[in-house]
Amino acid sequence: MNISDVANKTGLTSKAIRFYEEKGVVTPPLRSENGYRSYNPHHIEELNLLRQARQVGFTLDECRELVMLFNDPARHSADVKARTLQKADEIAAHIEELHAMRARLLALAEACPGDDSAECPIINNLTGCCTQTVGKRG
Repeated sequence: MNISDVANKTGLTSKAIRFYEEKGVVTPPLRSENGYRSYNPHHIEELNLLRQARQVGFTLDECRELVMLFNDPARHSADVKARTLQKADEIAAHIEELHAMRARLLALAEACPGDDSAECPIINNLTGCCTQTVGKRG
């Protein structure tokens, strides 16, 4: 199979496939005498694993580890499960951070009159200045 065939079968672009090869995330394909890459079904499996792992949040390095585990007949599913649960925990922590960010943004918006005046509690809060009320100097 050539790179276009692989791109069609995996949903990845040719550029992405070459990128993953250059980064050593997937097994390099054999090269024909004219220098073209020659892929086999195993490459499709690796690239599908990689694409789907990226979709659920695994980093490039984590994907490299998953592909190595995929290619290791002596792997333990416990290792894969541990990595997956760790990623789920990281995503949960990120979601909590996003909720806190959203709550802060809503509080900032609530404090702003949203009128034509130049006084803006949002800007003041984000810059850390002007914690006193308008009109007071000190």
